[in-house]
Amino acid sequence: MSTPQPPHAAPASGEGGPDARQLRTVLIAVSLALMSVIASVSGLNVAQTHMAVEFGASQNTVLWIINIYTLALAALLLPLGAIGDRLGRKPMLLAGLGFFGVATVVSALAPTAEVMIAARVASGIGAAMIMPITLAVITSTFPEEQRGKAIGVWTGVAGGGGILGMFLSALLVDVASWRWLFALPVALILAALAMTAKSVPNSRETSAHRFDTAGALLSTLAVTGLIFVLQEGPERGWTAPVTLISLAVGLLAAFGFVAWELHRRDSALLDVRLFRERGLSGGSITLLVVFGVQAGIGVVLFPFFQAVLGWSGLLSTAAMMPMAVMMMATSGLAPKLAAGIGSRTTMEAGIALAGLGLVLMALLVSAKGGYLSILPGLLAMGLGMGLSMTPSTTAITASLPRAKQGVASALNDITREFGTALGVALLGALLANGYRSAIDNRLHGIPQGTADTARDGVANAVEAASNAGPHAQDLLHAAQQSFVDGWQQSMWAGAAVMGALLVYLVFRGPKNTTPAVIAEAETAETLAAR
Repeated sequence: MSTPQPPHAAPASGEGGPDARQLRTVLIAVSLALMSVIASVSGLNVAQTHMAVEFGASQNTVLWIINIYTLALAALLLPLGAIGDRLGRKPMLLAGLGFFGVATVVSALAPTAEVMIAARVASGIGAAMIMPITLAVITSTFPEEQRGKAIGVWTGVAGGGGILGMFLSALLVDVASWRWLFALPVALILAALAMTAKSVPNSRETSAHRFDTAGALLSTLAVTGLIFVLQEGPERGWTAPVTLISLAVGLLAAFGFVAWELHRRDSALLDVRLFRERGLSGGSITLLVVFGVQAGIGVVLFPFFQAVLGWSGLLSTAAMMPMAVMMMATSGLAPKLAAGIGSRTTMEAGIALAGLGLVLMALLVSAKGGYLSILPGLLAMGLGMGLSMTPSTTAITASLPRAKQGVASALNDITREFGTALGVALLGALLANGYRSAIDNRLHGIPQGTADTARDGVANAVEAASNAGPHAQDLLHAAQQSFVDGWQQSMWAGAAVMGALLVYLVFRGPKNTTPAVIAEAETAETLAAR
């Protein structure tokens, strides 16, 4: 049962509420703002080599330039979402867009890796001001009968926007310079700023309690420690001292946060008791798994396109677009389906389809079959993810009162970021281990030095094959087939996780409600609160 909206919560809009035209403008504004953040998460991935050369930076430094943005974003989502609830969502969104825009321009002009890292930290802070507010504006502004469709658009941008942003960034890198990839988020920010200032109504929480500063600090420390472990563990080693220390700090802070929030109760940053409700727990777990698998698929796909099929970065990114387009389209259709068969059934159908996509990619993939061998799986994955994301997001936001929608949105975003980091770490590790195990049995007769290089990864093997003389074809075939073997292991693992999630949803998923039922419940709770 959702918590009743407190009678002191400020209204989402003026008397009579926004008209259809204003609501459409609001949706476009927050979608553009969200797209600018999402594009900045994935955009720099296509410029790793260019940054390494121009800055004279090591691979570890380049990874820090990319990862520090996500780390700052994830760490500050919850406290900044809560601050936005109190100060007002419109001013918070405007301030975040301005801060993010300036930091993005500095990133584009950064003369050194050190300046770039500092600018990316600032960009992450600005993104954390923007991201939770975009969804909070929707849930606090749109009437119930239109909210599901608007959330569908938001989840479509959140899910497919990263791939679209990466494609446009790769195009800019190919036709101009890697620094021009920052032009995309800047253009989106300027458009979002203008539309937000003109059309987005303000809403905020009026609370009699002081801000939960201790909870904010504990949540920031917990998220920072745990995300750092997932980002740096594969590179530094899971048993490295810095990894273990970060894990310990993250876990201790997480336990401390839960204990503190239980103590605070009415004035808590996040009422952790709400996780007993099926909506909040089921929606959060679903998003964690869905975004984890999606991110892991990206880690697996790009080496397949580039090292196995020999495609360019731009073509490889374009090959991901069918999944992104399918995901964005079905995210918008999910509310209609949920209205007919219920939200939980829609989530279950989506997870079943996504799992089927993973099974198809495990069974059909082959170096000889190329792109067509994985296309059916990609389409099924996009369809399933689109169907599951929108009702999951709705379940999370509906579990908290309207006055706490910044916190609800931040929780939704943190779940996505944790899932992404977890999926990259786990599916990437499964692929790497599967590749090494498979190629060890295929290197007989290959010179020792060349064989050692090939064991490091499929891209290394392809590079070594160019200097392997008469062994080139054998080495290339061994690397490609070993990669396919590792691919299949990671796909089967992903399918197993999806299967487990499906079982969980069947027995412990959110109630199978439709928008009409939710509207009736909200009306009853509002009357009871009065």
